[in-house]
Amino acid sequence: ADIVFLAGGRSHGPGEHGFKAGSELLAKAINEQSGLGLKAVVVSGWPKDETILDGIKCLVIYADGTSVVGKGWAKVDELAKKGTGIVFMHYAVHPDAKDGEKYYRPWIGGAFETGWSVNPHWQADFTKLPVHPIANGISPFTTHDEWYFHMRFKDGMKSVAPILSAIPPAGLKLPDGMRSGNAHVRKEVADRLPQHVSWATERADGGRGFGFTGGHNHKNWGNDDQRKVVLNAILWTAKAPVPAIGVQSKVTPEELLANLDPKGKK
Repeated sequence: ADIVFLAGGRSHGPGEHGFKAGSELLAKAINEQSGLGLKAVVVSGWPKDETILDGIKCLVIYADGTSVVGKGWAKVDELAKKGTGIVFMHYAVHPDAKDGEKYYRPWIGGAFETGWSVNPHWQADFTKLPVHPIANGISPFTTHDEWYFHMRFKDGMKSVAPILSAIPPAGLKLPDGMRSGNAHVRKEVADRLPQHVSWATERADGGRGFGFTGGHNHKNWGNDDQRKVVLNAILWTAKAPVPAIGVQSKVTPEELLANLDPKGKK
């Protein structure tokens, strides 16, 4: 395989944190619709046989916190040092502060940090896209999601390129709490500063990384632009050329309902 998705297990109700369902949708788009000749596979959790990761171009982790990567820190670090693309999505961008400093900022340029970053649900309006291959073919769009922001980035945003940025609504409630709010973030929101909810980095080892904080609400994979940003990013981190119009794919309402975690108690 060229691209391996490691999908976390059940954590929320139906339609939220659809790690496997979302990964399957994105893998299907790469395999069957992109026409790019890349092969993507989806693995539930950390692979029992780690050799599936050898020689891949990009590793995508979509899971709760470090529930998946925490079973293979050394292996992912080894992949990164070989120049493999590394992508973390939604809650998977949230390590503890120590692992954020040791692994995440070197791998993908930034991470959620408890006591600094926040995880409100809000309508993010992406009015302006950067000049970057990941933004190829993306029109301005808006989605309501649990867009984490105020990430802990590398100092001075060194070699970090914001991809999706939006100004949170002025009335967004950010009460004091380890993930809900703090004085720093409230001031930035009051000052109407754009917040970066997705970003890319080029690493000193020659590899590339990408962080994406959306993906709480599974239905948003039905948004063509949001899906295209992530598909473009996977290609870019894999060092594959991103088409000028971006990765083309379609998702039907039926496909959005496929592979969802079962309802009821875990």
